[in-house]
Amino acid sequence: MVRIRLRRIGLKGQPTYRIIAADKEAPRDGRFLEILGVYNPRTNPATIHIKEDRVFHWMKNGALPTESVAQVFKASGTQARFDRFKKGEALESLVAEAAEAEVKRAAPVRTSK
Repeated sequence: MVRIRLRRIGLKGQPTYRIIAADKEAPRDGRFLEILGVYNPRTNPATIHIKEDRVFHWMKNGALPTESVAQVFKASGTQARFDRFKKGEALESLVAEAAEAEVKRAAPVRTSK
């Protein structure tokens, strides 16, 4: 079973995460199938970059997000857009909306530590 989950990168005490599609049995920082985005919780507000077309592809084919990734998707609006995608809305319009939302979310960033 494929899971969409976080993979830790960055220095000790300064975590940054990649959002990846990986087999459920693979270790946290082990083998993965595809990089779907980046999440940096150290910035204020948190930096979130997601390739929504690829996320929709994996979720449409049965990949499940972990609890932490589900929270990131909810914060970025990806989950709500996926629900609209399942109801039949066009992928291109949803991806364009996601790009606009990401530009609005990109406020001046301050990194802690």
